[in-house]
Amino acid sequence: MTEKLLSPLHTRPWPERWLTRVLGAALACAAYLLCLPWDLRNRVQSPGSVEETTPVTGVGIVTLAVILLALAAHFGHRDSLGWPVLLVAVPPAALMYVSLRPHPGPPDGFAHAWPLAWGFFTLLIAVGVLVAAAVARQFRADLVDEELSLAQPL
Repeated sequence: MTEKLLSPLHTRPWPERWLTRVLGAALACAAYLLCLPWDLRNRVQSPGSVEETTPVTGVGIVTLAVILLALAAHFGHRDSLGWPVLLVAVPPAALMYVSLRPHPGPPDGFAHAWPLAWGFFTLLIAVGVLVAAAVARQFRADLVDEELSLAQPL
């Protein structure tokens, strides 16, 4: 069973391959929604304040990072390097875009600063996912066997 769960996806039948990928994207979405819940009643903290309330906590951010890195390591180990970015980084980035888009921002000239924040955090997530996937990929058995066969003299 473990061999089936950790074998490269290119060796698995295509329905299993795509089901695994869809499940990974769904897990990334669920992790984002559970760790960074949306407060749909966005309201100011006090009258005259420009800051809105937020349910986001430091624990939620750290938990999300750990879950996304674990998913990235899993898909980096099982699939090619492009898939972890698409499956693990894109869903949270899309959800973050949807959650930040309706916020007008503070009236002091930074009304359109949310795209910069979204871009920065999207880049941060994508780089983290790519690094975790690349590190996990080094532990693939088929890559190790390939390198050993290339290192042996003919």
